[in-house]
Amino acid sequence: MLLFVCTGNICRSPMAEFLLRRRLGPDSRWTVGSAGLAAIPGLPASEAAIAVMDEIGIDLRRHRSRLLDGELIDAASLVVVMTAEQQEQLKAMAAGSLEKTFLLTSFNASGNRKDIQDPIGLSLHAYRAVRDEIEAALPGLVDFMNGLELE
Repeated sequence: MLLFVCTGNICRSPMAEFLLRRRLGPDSRWTVGSAGLAAIPGLPASEAAIAVMDEIGIDLRRHRSRLLDGELIDAASLVVVMTAEQQEQLKAMAAGSLEKTFLLTSFNASGNRKDIQDPIGLSLHAYRAVRDEIEAALPGLVDFMNGLELE
């Protein structure tokens, strides 16, 4: 399983989860999920995240947030975070996660390893920019995934 992680699991990580699921298709050997370091379990995706994903034909309405825990980290073959700070938080939570945790933008072909900022409370334009930043990193992530053996 590949697990995307952000803060609340209502914007960035669900967008990444659903974008990657579409890219991989239904016959993928990978399962894709998401969770948040400070998520309130059971919340839907934010209205703005739903809106900008609707624009590209992806329905986020069935998403429900979940809190990241050690069990999810252990179950994941890869953990992909949105910020360097989240990567540090994960290291503190589960020391064994270090070698399987990556910053999403590290897979971007441009080599720009910047954080993907939280758009919560911002405009639809900001959400579109986040969606597009996530999308730009996915080809490199998929290439990386294809080179891994699943346990």
